[in-house]
Amino acid sequence: MGRGWINTHKTAVAQKKGAMFTKLAREIQVAAKFGGPDPNYNARLRMAIDAAKKQSCPNDTIDRAIKKGSGQLEGSQIDEIAYEGYGPHGVGVIVEVQTDNKNRTASEIRNLFKSHEGALGESGSVAWMFDRVCLLEGTKAGQFDPEEEAIEAGANEVEKHGDNYSFYGSSDQLDVIRKALEARGWHISTAELSYKAKNITELSEEQKKDVLEFLTEMDDHDDTHRVHATIA
Repeated sequence: MGRGWINTHKTAVAQKKGAMFTKLAREIQVAAKFGGPDPNYNARLRMAIDAAKKQSCPNDTIDRAIKKGSGQLEGSQIDEIAYEGYGPHGVGVIVEVQTDNKNRTASEIRNLFKSHEGALGESGSVAWMFDRVCLLEGTKAGQFDPEEEAIEAGANEVEKHGDNYSFYGSSDQLDVIRKALEARGWHISTAELSYKAKNITELSEEQKKDVLEFLTEMDDHDDTHRVHATIA
């Protein structure tokens, strides 16, 4: 293994970490823009800061993002946009982005769809394939019945992912469910409006590989915040 490969690898790792910090900072900036700069009164900002710290994002990067979002510091404004389209094999896809350049992002997202034999659609072209829901993710210590926790908190559905649980509810119940779960001892790491596929697109294993490759590339795009697709 040559030193050149090692240096190249280190550069790639540093670039990936830098891109991750940029995404984390954008979420902090947007959260501060819409909910104010105080995490004690802005749950979205508090969770965005926690997520950034968990990834060892520098404190000055966090502070600068808060100040930019709340108007205390000059900087480009971040817009939240949802793009809709069809990925490989007719899979419905919604891409939520956070960008400081809408024209550049729209062009790049369109090219990503096209390069994977998909197509970017008009607003509403794919949204009908999804329910607009609130999504809360978190963990809780001790023994408990997830279904009971969901019912008591007012959520419609709960899914287990390792030690983490995802709760889904009506889009207008986000804050109500979050407060109820926190009162029941849950540590909430995500609380946001999201999209949940109504029906899953049937795919062969080979087709699923194509779709996952496309979704991974889309998720890796610098401006991508969340990607939703009609796959299991």
